[in-house]
Amino acid sequence: QVQLVESGGGLVQPGGFLRLSCAASGFTWAGYSIGWFRQDPGREREEVTCINTRTGATRYIDSVMGRFTISRDNVKNTVDLQLNRLQPEDTGVYYCAAVKSTEFLCPLVRNEYHYWGQGTQVTVSS
Repeated sequence: QVQLVESGGGLVQPGGFLRLSCAASGFTWAGYSIGWFRQDPGREREEVTCINTRTGATRYIDSVMGRFTISRDNVKNTVDLQLNRLQPEDTGVYYCAAVKSTEFLCPLVRNEYHYWGQGTQVTVSS
């Protein structure tokens, strides 16, 4: 069955960095888009970024543009998210998700994603 497993979360000071990883199994890697989402208690789950594993096309929300970088490894079936210059408002549980995708771009809409990981906590605090 489809399985997504996130890793790499932790506690970091403002201005610091983390690298998250999403390991996928149970589906044909090419032809899927992988998205990263985050959720803080009391708030809705928010789209952050996505990548089309076939085309490499990426999308980001404005607040993380230039600070976060998403990348994929089509041999290892992993998608990484480099988080730089972290700010307290980046705190939340980060989830990766997958959806079959035949288009060039990836969808940056959480309701379009079918498969979800269990999440990894990122806390930015001094």
